[in-house]
Amino acid sequence: MGWNRSDIGDLRGRTAVVTGANSGLGLESARALAAAGARVLLACRDAERARGALDSVATEATGAEPEVVRLDLADLDSVTAAAEDVAGRVDRLDILLNNAGVMAIPLRRTAQGHEAQFGTNHLGHFALTGRLLPVLLAAGQPRVVTTSSFMHHMGRMRWDDLDWQRGYRKWEAYGQSKLANLLFTFGLDRRARAAGTSLVAAGAHPGYASTELQRRGPEMSGNKVMAVAMGLANRAVAQTPEGGALPQLYAAVSPEVQGGDYLGPGGLFELRGSPSKVRAAKRAYREADAERLWQASEELTGVEYRWG
Repeated sequence: MGWNRSDIGDLRGRTAVVTGANSGLGLESARALAAAGARVLLACRDAERARGALDSVATEATGAEPEVVRLDLADLDSVTAAAEDVAGRVDRLDILLNNAGVMAIPLRRTAQGHEAQFGTNHLGHFALTGRLLPVLLAAGQPRVVTTSSFMHHMGRMRWDDLDWQRGYRKWEAYGQSKLANLLFTFGLDRRARAAGTSLVAAGAHPGYASTELQRRGPEMSGNKVMAVAMGLANRAVAQTPEGGALPQLYAAVSPEVQGGDYLGPGGLFELRGSPSKVRAAKRAYREADAERLWQASEELTGVEYRWG
């Protein structure tokens, strides 16, 4: 029997923020952390769906009551406000689970004009993590876990056009955003070590998990046939959201996880199975690319990480 929710241990006295906690992997992660005794802040964009998620998490909580934080990762002003909200509620943050994301959607722009997948999946989380760094560093052994995807293998950084001002291709844009998640994770780990902190930055991916991500893109495109096909594939092939959440939960709580680790399902082709340490694509480990992305992200978000 592999690692599962029952192995999380006692998290009483610890605080976690989970982005995208209203559904899918985020909701399952929030439930599991709350069931283990953690104080969980559900960072969600949609207020109505957040209320339903809050009720669901509250039924499993064994420690502090869960709370909702308003967060729209596609709006950097909302990210700033959310970070200030969190900092006003807690004196330290033990776990930041950068889980929320969008996948293969038609071309959309964030409030600041960035391509929505790059802006939401990467820039929003880059800014949020930087804004929350003071309360993270106030914790004894803080963890930042950022959710990537097996699709990062198809990702390429378009250094001359990160925001897809020309020739938009939704799957390539998604791959770039997921590659950016890992370049950010490994870059954060190196910076945390260089600053002499105890912060652990790790990445995770869910394999093929049945969530709303698969059908949302086709629905936004008006492609009903593809939406139905995605739904059928989810039922036939994908593992449950509970199973898909295990790698990021393992990354968030296991004492065996070290900074720079990447966790995914240990089964065939990393599609399903118990959490295991896996290897990312070679390009995800390129330090020069991570540094280049970091500098670009600072410029695009206006957020600088202050370690002292």
